[in-house]
Amino acid sequence: MARENTAQHWIDGAWVGSARTSDSVNPATGEVIGSYAEGDAELGRAAIEAASRAFAEGDWRLDPMVRATALSHLADAYDQRLGEVIQTLTEENGKLRHEAGFEAHFIVRALRFAAGLALQPHGRVTDTHPGRQAMSIRQPVGVAGIVVPWNSPAYLCIRALAPALAAGCTAVVKMPGQAARTAALMSEILDSVPELPKGAVNVVIESGSDVARLLVESPRVPVISFTGSTATGRLVAQGAAAHFKRVGLELGGKTPHLVFADADQEAALATAVQSCTVFAGQFCMTGSRVLVQREIADAFTAALAERLEAVRPGPAADPASQIGPLIDKASVARVDAAVEAAIAAGAKPIVRGGPSTRPELAGGAFYHPTLLAVPDSSLPIVQEETFGPVQTVQVFDTEAEAIALANDTEYGLSACVWTRDADRPVRVARQLDAGLISVNSWANLTIEFEEGGFKSSGVGRLGGLASVEDFLEYKQITQDYAPVPH
Repeated sequence: MARENTAQHWIDGAWVGSARTSDSVNPATGEVIGSYAEGDAELGRAAIEAASRAFAEGDWRLDPMVRATALSHLADAYDQRLGEVIQTLTEENGKLRHEAGFEAHFIVRALRFAAGLALQPHGRVTDTHPGRQAMSIRQPVGVAGIVVPWNSPAYLCIRALAPALAAGCTAVVKMPGQAARTAALMSEILDSVPELPKGAVNVVIESGSDVARLLVESPRVPVISFTGSTATGRLVAQGAAAHFKRVGLELGGKTPHLVFADADQEAALATAVQSCTVFAGQFCMTGSRVLVQREIADAFTAALAERLEAVRPGPAADPASQIGPLIDKASVARVDAAVEAAIAAGAKPIVRGGPSTRPELAGGAFYHPTLLAVPDSSLPIVQEETFGPVQTVQVFDTEAEAIALANDTEYGLSACVWTRDADRPVRVARQLDAGLISVNSWANLTIEFEEGGFKSSGVGRLGGLASVEDFLEYKQITQDYAPVPH
């Protein structure tokens, strides 16, 4: 397999091609940068077979130290090749270099944390009666199906794969076609770790959904970890219910910034812009909603508009670039259509961005940031995930109103509270329906603590001690060890 040519699948410790191929495209230029083998159900079945055999045979599921060693060495292998990971993300994913570095640095940390988790499979034991012992043990459920999105494919894959391996599961990873070169590089790194048994991790690339659907429907895959849209997450949950399999879902979000009058406005402004432009708004925690207290609303909104207007789109190759491209031109058209629909429904354009008109960016999928003042929360631009660099502004008077506005959506992945008040952050955070609350900051992710959403933003948690729970089964064993003779 040569990544420079055609990226292939990694199944049962070997490179596997397929008859059908598709192009890999740099979204910043529109140029073809390679090709990849398209996955199908037949390849998916081969991957499930390999993972099932690797789980049933050998000591992988039985020996925590083997797993901890493998994860630690995998962290070392990634650490040595982070430069390649970053370069691949800039070329294939369109991220600016510092954004790709931000994504990549989480990978090593997640693997090292999982190596520690692998050594903590403890259950409980107690005497429930004189002479009777009861114990609860935890053991891996089997093959994990991991479905990865294209927007942060390097880290979001490892975020689910690392705890699955730590628990003792084997895995089939479905990588999207837009991240084929990232998938191939990941497979090379996996191949360099001798402690990983052949077939323990299998990577299949596809632009469609045949493999993902197979993973959801197969009775040989008892757990699914899916990151993606809420609409697709609902289909995953419905399909998995037929076999009562475990499902972990991290889905969409509509992160609000609650900016109170006593906030550090300079810090809030800088972060609000960053939260709109990082990954070109293609992030489940994009700060797409700005809620501002009335006393400062006019000045804050004007300053935010000025900064968003000044954002410079461009490719990673240009150090002056401040926002990269969307993943493709179809996404540009989709985001622009959502903005047009919002304006037609009553939103006021404060900054009307849109597709870039700069001739040197014509080949790419660039979109200038947009800022809309919205009359209420009922508009689809407020309620639905845009997945692009678009922010809405709403004004509130009281703390209670700010909380109500923030919660007035089906999503609950993250939220940000901006204030200098010592007590307000905790008071407000406890009333927000969101899984991650950042105080005077945004998207403060850390692998050592649980991450996930409320409401339609998902179920289950990745990161933290709970990250292994989806991949473990509990078993109770009781024994009369000293029966009293009659």
